[in-house]
Amino acid sequence: MMTTVDYKKNVPVLGSYEVVVAGAGPAGICAAVAAARSGARVALVERYGVLGGNLTAGYVGPILGMVGSGTMRDELMALLGVPENDMIGEVGVAHDMEQAKRVLAEFVSCENLDVFLQTPVVDALMAGASLEGLLVATKEGLRAMEGKIVIDATGDGDVAWFAGAPVEKGRADGLMQPVTLEFTLDGVDESRAVACIGDVDDVELNGERFLDYCARCARQGLLPEQLAAVRLHRTTHPGQRQVNTTQRNGIDATCVRALYSSELELRRQIDILVHFFRENLPGYEKCRCIASGATLGVRETRRVMGEYTVTAEELAAGKRFPDVAVHKAEFIVDIHNPEGAGQAEERIQYVMPYDLPYRCFVPLKVENLLTAGRCISGTHRAHASYRVMSICMAMGEAVGMAAALCVREGCTPRTLDVKKLQAALESKGVDLYSK
Repeated sequence: MMTTVDYKKNVPVLGSYEVVVAGAGPAGICAAVAAARSGARVALVERYGVLGGNLTAGYVGPILGMVGSGTMRDELMALLGVPENDMIGEVGVAHDMEQAKRVLAEFVSCENLDVFLQTPVVDALMAGASLEGLLVATKEGLRAMEGKIVIDATGDGDVAWFAGAPVEKGRADGLMQPVTLEFTLDGVDESRAVACIGDVDDVELNGERFLDYCARCARQGLLPEQLAAVRLHRTTHPGQRQVNTTQRNGIDATCVRALYSSELELRRQIDILVHFFRENLPGYEKCRCIASGATLGVRETRRVMGEYTVTAEELAAGKRFPDVAVHKAEFIVDIHNPEGAGQAEERIQYVMPYDLPYRCFVPLKVENLLTAGRCISGTHRAHASYRVMSICMAMGEAVGMAAALCVREGCTPRTLDVKKLQAALESKGVDLYSK
């Protein structure tokens, strides 16, 4: 059996752009639109047939976390028709996933922005240490996509990995947070049905903390052990719940052999959960699953090491940075247990509103590359706070504007004058310095 194949082929160029964004999740769509609105000619390359990443294909909601005012996150919350959220999601509701697919497609409809769906990135085009574009797969075959600046918003840090940037995965033992398939229920009786936003929620069911009740049911065998933390979010539609409970541990979602078995197990867990809800939760007697993610909900894979690596201790202290690019980011250090149900740490770490410095978006050892989203440069614990969608949107906007500035100034991301980026963000109304 062959272990390697010697393969060589001339590949046509699909397009030449000033900025190429890989990945059209919350970070990627904001990066692409920000770069296009700043005057750059942009390509947005997406592996799925729909924009939004976890916001749509992953069926993840509500949009959690907070950032300073004036970012694209505010614009998107309004377009999606969801109320302003608090830090942990207590007043948040999950958006309409189907409506979001149209809303996001319209959001990226800029004159100088080309969108390529069903176009996964398969390699980086390098000239020494400089990234010059991407190799992508299409229905017409392999194609090259040239870009002066490339933004890796793939979540998994695929571009950075292909380009040879240093990456880390998981905690000290290599284990990562579990994967999930979120799904939507309807047929819920709002007059009797509980809602639970997650592990910080003390909502009760029949005089017992709901999460304690679920953990007890798992111990008694009414639920699989790994499903002890049942999270039930309200949506924009009364009578629905967005369920964030299915879980598979010990999976590296960058390993293709792990994906199918995870998909199979998690879809079986959906049936188990719906049966449990009908039999045991008041108001859920007639509930049914009406939709679910088209892809695994992946919390953690590669983190691309950059010019600066943020830590959870800095986030807890609300650290400010002179090269701030995202201001007042806030979400708990939410580490879903890599080895079991619930949280990995006995006490959840809260944070003060913190900055993310521009340097954490600039990978080491590779030129012309920026990162945005959960793959930026931070520790395992810090990642568990900034990985949520509100913060990723603000990252994308900042990095998209940085990429456009690099093109205009004729510089690399590493040599960009951050003061010019900050001035550009402020000119758009983005808050970077308020207390």
